[in-house]
Amino acid sequence: MKQRNEPAEIQATQLIAGVHTVRTLLNRSAFSVVELWVEPQRRDQRINEIVALAEKSGIRVTQAAREQLDHLLPGINHQGVAARTALASVQGESALENLLTALEEPPLLLVLDGVQDPHNLGACLRSADGAGVHAVIAPKDRSVGLTPVVCKVASGAAESVPFIQVTNLARTLARLKRDYGLWLVGTAGESSNTLYEASLTGPLALVMGGEGKGLRRLTREACDYLVRLPMLGAVESLNVSVATGICLYEALRQRGMPK
Repeated sequence: MKQRNEPAEIQATQLIAGVHTVRTLLNRSAFSVVELWVEPQRRDQRINEIVALAEKSGIRVTQAAREQLDHLLPGINHQGVAARTALASVQGESALENLLTALEEPPLLLVLDGVQDPHNLGACLRSADGAGVHAVIAPKDRSVGLTPVVCKVASGAAESVPFIQVTNLARTLARLKRDYGLWLVGTAGESSNTLYEASLTGPLALVMGGEGKGLRRLTREACDYLVRLPMLGAVESLNVSVATGICLYEALRQRGMPK
């Protein structure tokens, strides 16, 4: 198989690992993959499928011992396969404006106010992809970006869902309301209204707080409506990624679940 030329425009790259993550990336965005590493001892059916996908796209495939992969990806369960890809794109406010202007359906956005755990961000991106979210918005400060761990947990969603980082989240939220007519629904445990009492149709941004502290004051004040998830047991709150998934799929249900 003739190898393709490496794209000249790729400036920054990252390592993505794990069978499901790499396979999803090859199926969706093979053009972004520069090189694939596989552990020879792990050539089972799933690995063979990944290698075939890579070779079909002209991607260089290199054998790498487990020790090499462990060194490249410390602390990550790589499952014997890793890929070097163009860095998952973090976009700015201009990209958000272009996206909203081009949409022909009511936007559904997810706003994450200060999520710092990469596993949580990755899981939120995965839920956002599944629920058809048009973009995920987060502040640049005190928030995790698109790290290799985030991309692995997201299982391809970091490449499929636009991730927008903004300098001033409160200002961005105000613009979403003023210029694009979005309703902002935030989550707060002390709210008297449950998620299931809220209308989540039409132009909407679901606003979730970060781990531990929840929504910051200015973010909370920017919301049109606050809701809580009913908690019937002993624990007071859910993990932010779990709560995000519940909220997004309630929005999807109300907006008309596709058949």
